[in-house]
Amino acid sequence: MNTPTLILASTSPRRRELVKLITDNFVSVSPTSNEISEGDPITIATTNASLKGKSIEGDFVLACDTIVCLDNYVLGKGIDYDNAFKSLQLLNNKTHSVISGVYIRYHDKEYVFYDESFVKFKNLSKDEIDYYIKNYKPYDKAGSYGIQDNFVVESYKGSLNNIIGLPTEKIIECLKEIIC
Repeated sequence: MNTPTLILASTSPRRRELVKLITDNFVSVSPTSNEISEGDPITIATTNASLKGKSIEGDFVLACDTIVCLDNYVLGKGIDYDNAFKSLQLLNNKTHSVISGVYIRYHDKEYVFYDESFVKFKNLSKDEIDYYIKNYKPYDKAGSYGIQDNFVVESYKGSLNNIIGLPTEKIIECLKEIIC
């Protein structure tokens, strides 16, 4: 069976690297959808992933939306220093969840699911948070941090790739069922 080229509905460098764990036969396209911000975290992540995926034409589309939430409060991306500092202070020395909603379209069938991982932050001083923001500039990351920076996270439970931004393990399981 000849599988069409996967269209990744994202231009995120981290997602492009992670999708290579799934296939080398892909192209990256920027989605043209508006995101929602109301609702429970799972609904927000899966709806946004679906909106991104449905904004892309093609027979084989993968879209993902990753959010960070603390006690059902969704933290966005750090848009500036102050916003990032507030987010990191909220997460400081606490465990939060990272939820990725996933949308896959293969020909005329659509699949929507999510993955959830848990992250425990270190107990950071204000100076350490300041240093992290100034040196790692985590403005384009959900929750204003990147686990791959090896600076703010003490431990995690679940999929590391999910925390980075694409739950490759669950996507591979789904694709095996879809394509085989």
